[in-house]
Amino acid sequence: MMTFDVMNVLVLIAAFLVSSLKILREYERGVIFRLGRIIAAKGPGLIILIPGIDKMVKVDLRTVTLDVPPQDIITRDNVSVKVSAVVYFRVLDPIKAIVEVADFHFATSQLAQTTLRSVCGQGELDNLLAERDEINDRIQTILDKDTEPWGVKVAKVEVKEIDLPEEMRRAMAKQAEAERERRSTIINAEGEYQAAQRLADAATIIAASPSALQLRYMQTLKDISAEHNSTIIFPLPIELFKAFLDGNKSSDSSKAT
Repeated sequence: MMTFDVMNVLVLIAAFLVSSLKILREYERGVIFRLGRIIAAKGPGLIILIPGIDKMVKVDLRTVTLDVPPQDIITRDNVSVKVSAVVYFRVLDPIKAIVEVADFHFATSQLAQTTLRSVCGQGELDNLLAERDEINDRIQTILDKDTEPWGVKVAKVEVKEIDLPEEMRRAMAKQAEAERERRSTIINAEGEYQAAQRLADAATIIAASPSALQLRYMQTLKDISAEHNSTIIFPLPIELFKAFLDGNKSSDSSKAT
């Protein structure tokens, strides 16, 4: 009988020890409530609790990736779009995260959705597409400020996807095509202007130096012989035609008189 009582006592002591000992991982903290009052946030490692008196709530300190579902947004220029985002946050103060808000994960998710709709709805569609980094910073700043009393730190916010209506996509495609055609026309006109300017400069140089025309003539003969090997070319000095040219000029002058 005595042995049975001793065994019962040992079993009770073992059960007491098992229920009073808790092990927390490196990234976990335990918020301890004793008779409803907060004692401290303990961990990591071995934690000793008083069964029936102490109650522990575990808090994960790792960064949480929160996926914000697509939100229906109307921009300032009255365009309906769907915008989704992703939020990265972590708990800095476990006690505040448990005491100041009922469910910090759900609260942060709802706050991220409303902030995303508010910030994206304040700008126009072009700004929403072009200034995504600025929008990310604005949302992150607002969320971090609002979640600070909860002991939550919002580290980063990224707008993940902007879903445009089909008719808006077609209109933007037409606009982009027109813009590319405009740039192409300007580039072609600029090229023609520069080519004409270079030709005018070349004509001025050749007019000032007759030997330059002779060199150009020889270069042309070289290019023709390289491209058309079957063509026979007889180079003739331009001076041979000078007499004929002078004769034509004198006859023209006599006719005019």
